Amino acid sequence: MATELSLALVFAVAWLATYLFSFLAMAAGRWSGIVDQPRPGEVQSRVLPRTGGYALFFAFLLATLVGALLIPRSAQESWRLLGVLLGALAILPLAILDDKRRLAPLPQLIGQIAIASIPIAFGVVVDSITTPFWGVIPFPAWLVVPFTLFWIVGMINTINLIDVMDGLASGVTAIAALVLFARSIFDFGQYDIAILPLALAGCCLGFLPHNWHPSRIIMGSSGALLLGYSLAVMAIMGGAKVATALLVLGVPIADVAWVIARRLASGRSPMKGGDQRHLPHRLRLAGLSQRQIVLTFYLLCAVFGLAAIGLSSVQKLFAFVAVAAVMAIILRGLARGEHNGSGVRQD
Repeated sequence: MATELSLALVFAVAWLATYLFSFLAMAAGRWSGIVDQPRPGEVQSRVLPRTGGYALFFAFLLATLVGALLIPRSAQESWRLLGVLLGALAILPLAILDDKRRLAPLPQLIGQIAIASIPIAFGVVVDSITTPFWGVIPFPAWLVVPFTLFWIVGMINTINLIDVMDGLASGVTAIAALVLFARSIFDFGQYDIAILPLALAGCCLGFLPHNWHPSRIIMGSSGALLLGYSLAVMAIMGGAKVATALLVLGVPIADVAWVIARRLASGRSPMKGGDQRHLPHRLRLAGLSQRQIVLTFYLLCAVFGLAAIGLSSVQKLFAFVAVAAVMAIILRGLARGEHNGSGVRQD
């Protein structure tokens, strides 16, 4: 009972702190001039503070520290948690620079690799992969660090690139974090690790009332970097959750992969937006409102999240392949519809 109360407190602190800190973040964004100006190809049509991520960051740090004090952990897990928090702290200077100056893709990538290297140095690595047919396959030593870097940087950019619409990134991250929390508790009994996804979910849900369409604040680079980084390292800690993260985020991941492939094929940087290639953009061109699009993404992520909890490894593999196939069909169909002259719905 004491552990359950501790977890409830972690969630409550995360939710309430983010909700209250967001008011301060709004004021700070307007005072400092860190605001988001609408740009061609973006759904946003109003000038908004882009400082919501700082509210998320400090609330997440506070809730995680509360959880670490209330729920005992081994020395090894304490060391790994320190690496995770230091990596999160390293997000701040990169986020501040990007929020103020809108960094080019290469400096962003270099900064993301530096951030990902910190938890790796503390032992937060993917050193094996669980396959449906051959069991656990350990990675050779030379592959561990590159694969973990790829996983963390890839997840950072997945959340960063889907942050194109009010409430989308925060809601999707909340669902993914709750699924990781459920697996940590019910499948592995890892209460010490479970505080991380629970705190992240609480922060996202505390931010959502301010970020729901029409939003009063957006998370900016600080928020997108933090959410993607946090999901990546949480899927590593405790083991056997990378496949879960891949499935629950299957739709956003497939969307980002599609967009990157299309941009590379047209000779553009995969990190440079403004082309309305993402699925949310295409659904809007097809006539859906922002709220309808966001709720659709929530539903898809929740369905695949429940599947990730209940399916075996083989079933997860087939489910992920099915997600990729369905996404390819949908995106192809929307692309054809766009060429046929679909209009844009005004929210």
